[in-house]
Amino acid sequence: MAFLRSVAADAGPAVHGNGVHLRTPQMADFPAWVELREASRDFLVPWEPTWPADDLTRPAFRRRLRRYLQDIREDTAYPFFIFRSSDHALLGGITLSNVRRGVTQSCALGYWVGKPFARQGVMFAALRALLPFVFEQLRLHRLEAACLPSNTASIRLLEKVGFTREGYARRYLRINGMWQDHVLYAMLHDDPRPPAR
Repeated sequence: MAFLRSVAADAGPAVHGNGVHLRTPQMADFPAWVELREASRDFLVPWEPTWPADDLTRPAFRRRLRRYLQDIREDTAYPFFIFRSSDHALLGGITLSNVRRGVTQSCALGYWVGKPFARQGVMFAALRALLPFVFEQLRLHRLEAACLPSNTASIRLLEKVGFTREGYARRYLRINGMWQDHVLYAMLHDDPRPPAR
């Protein structure tokens, strides 16, 4: 697995894994992103915060990119789009957010995959590729994730990647317009990782 930094100062990190590569979103990704998000809307809405009315517009995407680059510069978040290595098709996204330094050295994990690519091992490959970036490059101690108790696919994914269930948070996040309970997971830098499959 290789980690590469783009020549452009603000391009952000890139990560390569088994059949996928991850990099910071760019304006040129807008057409593929909007097409995949629109085609996957019904599939994604139950698991995500409410989409703003202008979410799939070019100006909203441009604002999103500006925020992403600021977050990377400030070491507070690292957004990635996931692409298939063979043809560079956009498959989904992962965000490492709420990076906390000092005594905690941790961040939160969020992810989505387009409906046409769900349950094909895309997110497993992407998360496996991203773990060395989290623990070796960012030098974080802890990676946290939360998912709805009804999201059995996400629970299976997190456990397969090697996360440990740590608890249950009542009305933890506002998802699809409602405060909802979440199952809490975490992985520490020295936790054993299951072998690649």
